Amino acid sequence: MLGFISPCNIPTKLTFTSTMDYSSSRSFSTSYSLSRPDLDLSKWIDSMRKSMEEDDEETTNTDVCIFTVPKTLLDTDPDSYIPEQVALGPFHQWSHQVYDMQKYKLAAARMAQRRRNVRFERIVEVMKENDEARIRACYHKFLDMDGNTLAWMMAVDMAFLLEFLQVYYMREEGGGRSMDIGSRLSSVLDVSGKKLSHMAILRDVVKLENQIPLFLIKTMMEHDRISDKPATDTLRIMLMGLYHELSPFQYQQQSPCVDINDCDHLLDFLYHMTVPNAKELGISMDVHETTIDVSVTGEKGEDAGENKSFAKPTHVKRFLDYVWKVIKTANFSFLRLVKKITFSRPIKLVMKLPWKIISSLPILKLFKEPIEHMLANLQGETNEKEEEGTDESNPPLIEEITIPSVTEMAKAGIFFSPVSGTISEIRFNEKTSTLYLPVVHLDVNTEVYLRNLVAYEACVASGPLIMARYTELMNGIIDTAEDAKYLMDCRIVYNHLKSEKEVADLWNGMSKCVKMTKVPFMDKAIEEVNKRYEQTWRVKIGKFMSKYVFGSWKFLTLLAAMFLLFLSTVQTFCSVYSCARVFRQLPELDEPQ
Repeated sequence: MLGFISPCNIPTKLTFTSTMDYSSSRSFSTSYSLSRPDLDLSKWIDSMRKSMEEDDEETTNTDVCIFTVPKTLLDTDPDSYIPEQVALGPFHQWSHQVYDMQKYKLAAARMAQRRRNVRFERIVEVMKENDEARIRACYHKFLDMDGNTLAWMMAVDMAFLLEFLQVYYMREEGGGRSMDIGSRLSSVLDVSGKKLSHMAILRDVVKLENQIPLFLIKTMMEHDRISDKPATDTLRIMLMGLYHELSPFQYQQQSPCVDINDCDHLLDFLYHMTVPNAKELGISMDVHETTIDVSVTGEKGEDAGENKSFAKPTHVKRFLDYVWKVIKTANFSFLRLVKKITFSRPIKLVMKLPWKIISSLPILKLFKEPIEHMLANLQGETNEKEEEGTDESNPPLIEEITIPSVTEMAKAGIFFSPVSGTISEIRFNEKTSTLYLPVVHLDVNTEVYLRNLVAYEACVASGPLIMARYTELMNGIIDTAEDAKYLMDCRIVYNHLKSEKEVADLWNGMSKCVKMTKVPFMDKAIEEVNKRYEQTWRVKIGKFMSKYVFGSWKFLTLLAAMFLLFLSTVQTFCSVYSCARVFRQLPELDEPQ
């Protein structure tokens, strides 16, 4: 039962019955209210008084390490962050979709009780007496429950998590004949890792809001008879097995050495195994140096298509742009009349037949498509301005790194080569025009794994967001299924999903980040790739045509509209006054002798 609750951190929809709907469970960690009818103010005041009287140096020095997912990330894909099978810790403990796993948690608790040959209630009492304050200090939100409820919850969840991790200890040690999983847990936990329930729990275990402090597991393992090895060594074997199951990066060389004692929870261990240390990469931890200037590094925005090498327009283009700007901004009744007449329905019907005849002529046939394209652009620009007031609610476009796609780089003569290493191995060789990328294995767990690493990094990193920058890079170079297929042929991407399109969707769906930061070694590779790409003759010609020829479509559109209006006028005049008779009356020119 709940005891006291902080009035500044109260879920608006909180129930402990199985009638809680799915939408209510999702609002558990994001919706709060300042009023609650069943709030016991006396117990709340007692809890405040108790907190003020406590002065535990160990608790004071304990860093917050378990967070809720930032809303900017949670909104992109809630299923990747909200547990679906099992809840660990206080954030989603009584959500409807995970409450059915309680019987398996209790089965794990009974196993722990038998191994220690002590009543589980005694385990809870010791935890409440020794670790309650430290547990609360690990969570960045106020835990609105009394000490007894918190201790029981954490003890049961810890027992279940320990049973789950034993599966990977057995796998790493080659079968684990000395240990056996109880019959109640064998229906959900599988040493082979092929059961759907096991895979779903595996994804839930790594979610940011589903973490419990790692020191609790180490404390329980010191008293349990799990193996003959020290608790720290046994726990490391378990976590390495979990890492090999989940991580998309499989190193052929020696894995990074991560100290278990320095890890706060499972996701923290997985993050340090996946992301190289900033000090090892020589990255400055100064926060002021991590801010990205969009105009310098070139995030895709309104003018992303422009190139620095063509930054200064020619005098002709500037003159045409200036003329178009004057005509567009001036309140000329002539311009309005041209637009209104040209794009009115009667004129369209009148011009339809003669335009078909004119556009079928041998020479003019070549200009049919460009003229129609320019007219469509002019009409589209007018329609966009009219709809600006009604589309204010549209969200801004997600910015992504300015870098060509894989297929575009391949056509420009850039090669791709796999490396068996960490993200730090990303680099570009200018001499061979080769971009080196780490090998990545994609399966049904990869998206959840990467998304929660990015979310955790956003909460704890004081320096550059290395994992977020990597996902932005992959999103930038993989746009279509063809891009994904090309990397698969290069043995950089190993696809265990259903199709190449799912690979492209996976990276493109992860483009949103909390903030943009500089990661020197990755930004250097991106800059060198762009420089090499822009030096190819295809790209130079394409950018030149786009900027200087097709870039003047506004002025050319006006000329085309006036030309069509003139042709329409001539046709109307000729249909009324019989132009053929007028031309016959013109004096004939004398032929030269």
